[in-house]
Order: sequence, then C-alpha cells, then structure tokens
Amino acid sequence: MDFDERLISSSMLAEDASVEYSLRPRFLNEYIGQANAKEHIRVYISAAKLRNEALDHVLLYGPPGLGKTTLAAIIANEMGGNLRITSGPALSHAGDLAALLSNLNEGDVLFIDEIHRLNATVEEVLYPAMEDFAYDIIIGKGPSARSLRLELPKFTLVGATTRMGLLTSPLRDRFGIKEQLELYTHEDLIEIVTRSAGILNITITVDGALEIASRSRGTPRIANRLLKRVRDFAQVSGNGIIDRDSARCGLEMLGIDELGLDAVDRRMLTAMITKFSGRPVGLSTLAASTGEDATTIEDVYEPYLLQLGFIARTPRGRVLLPAAYSHMGYAPPRDENSQVSFL
Repeated sequence: MDFDERLISSSMLAEDASVEYSLRPRFLNEYIGQANAKEHIRVYISAAKLRNEALDHVLLYGPPGLGKTTLAAIIANEMGGNLRITSGPALSHAGDLAALLSNLNEGDVLFIDEIHRLNATVEEVLYPAMEDFAYDIIIGKGPSARSLRLELPKFTLVGATTRMGLLTSPLRDRFGIKEQLELYTHEDLIEIVTRSAGILNITITVDGALEIASRSRGTPRIANRLLKRVRDFAQVSGNGIIDRDSARCGLEMLGIDELGLDAVDRRMLTAMITKFSGRPVGLSTLAASTGEDATTIEDVYEPYLLQLGFIARTPRGRVLLPAAYSHMGYAPPRDENSQVSFL
C-alpha cells in the first residue's frame, strides 16, 4: 500500500481489532493519566471552541505506547471533526499528502504518526498547508511552469514522534502546541487495567491489577496486552479470575519479571555486564551483540531502563548503574578494568 488513509468519524476510532478499539477512551474525561498534557489540551480545545476556530497544530512526543494516537482521536472527537490517520513512512510522495489534504473538511484532524520520518519533499509541501492552509501545485515543466495555489479548509495537524530530536527545526516550529507524554505511574496503570478488565468482562482483583500494572513498563499499551495474556492463562489454568497469584504465574510464563523486564532487557543488561565488564558501550555495538535493532533499543527499551536507573547515557556510550548489577545478581566492578562477579 502506498499510504494508509483511514477516515474515522468524530464518534469512533478505527482499529484493526474491535478489542483494541473498545479499550481506547474517546473523550478527555475518559482519558487516564498524563495529567499535565490532558489539562493543557483541555484548555486549548475550550479556547478554540470559544473562538470558533480550528485547534492549533499539535505535536505529541514520547516513548511508544503512551497514547499519542488515542489523544489525536480524542482531539477530533472533542472538536467535532473527523480524523484521518497516516504515517511519515507511508507518505513517500508529495501526491500522497496532496490526496489527504484535498479530502479534508473544515475542522478535521490529520494525524501523522512517526512524523520525523517524512521525506524532505513531502515536508516542504506540508509547510504552506500548516501555515497558510494552502497547497501549491506546479503546472507544466521548464520555463513555462507555473504555480497554482489551492486553498484548504482550516484543519488541525497532529504529529506524533518518539524521536523529537530528529524533527527539522522548520517543521517543529510550525506546531503551536507541543506536549510530551511521560511513562505512567503504577496508580494510573492500575486504573487503566481495571477499566480495561471491565470492558472485556474480566474479573480482576486489586492485587491482580497491581501485579500487571507494576510489570507494564509504565505503558498502557503493554498493560492492556499483558491483561489479555494473563486472562488466557487464568481461564486455562485457573478459575478465570485474575488475582495476584494467577497474574504472577501468567507473567512469569511470559518471561516478564517483577520490574517488567523481558528477555531482551535481560539480554542487553547481561551483555553489558559479561561481555563488556561494565565499560561504556556504543549503541551500535550493543545492538550487534544482542541481535536487536539499534532504533528499537533506543526507542523501546532504553527509556524504561533509564527511568529505572539501570543505565546512563554518557559521551563514551551506555553504562550500567549499580541498580542494574543488583537486579541481575552481579556485584559491580571495583573499577573500570575489573571483571564483575556473581553476588
């Protein structure tokens, strides 16, 4: 497919699976967590409605799975418009973007995921669309070529990225609203897991919800995924009720430890301890030694390990901190050149 274009009415979210759709909140009062970003967006939406204007363009950034797509749909719902979803890699040609822009209506929301991966040609076409709500078409070739400007309805662009630093300054500066989404607290994740369990008709105890929340890496997407997998375990091997014991057994079967680390996390930490003796490791070297993609390590695994205080980024590379050694059952090296040992 050249690009992904999905039209979603203001009262619904299109999802590949009906279960995923049912778990997503549709309005701000249903959205759990991200208190600062949610309150800011609530104010901006209310002000735009009072002025009878389209909401200013919004940039959402943060680790994957924190609700950027959901917030884009909520903005469309709250503003009473439709949501069109695409992604940066899918817009390979200027014509792809032109097709999307030409089908927008007044007040619609255009959501571009992974907006940092837009190619330069498409990005240049986007500038006048964001600033002047116009699209320039070049007619003809050579000396006889001329530019024709088409007016666009007032719309809101919502861009999402996991790598804010990769956005060009001209594109970043054209967003009037920038909100960073942070990893969720255990309390928010417990509320999310409990809400999702109710929607899925799953019986879950407070302790069961806490067990899942504490191993969800601060990410609602992971929490909902683990909830469904633990439900399978509870139905097959238990009485169908998710309590602390059934949740713990199911999560251990999935290889998720008490801090939410999985096999990849442990492989990374073990490599840094045993192969490199705790010395600084470059990202590409770490990727090669673990068999994981460098971008995946940087975007998916590192943010949580940084939050836990297990690793640190330095000019020389990634280094392990004492908490990582303790969790993995190793004693920290006495100095940079010494070998680690088991506790």
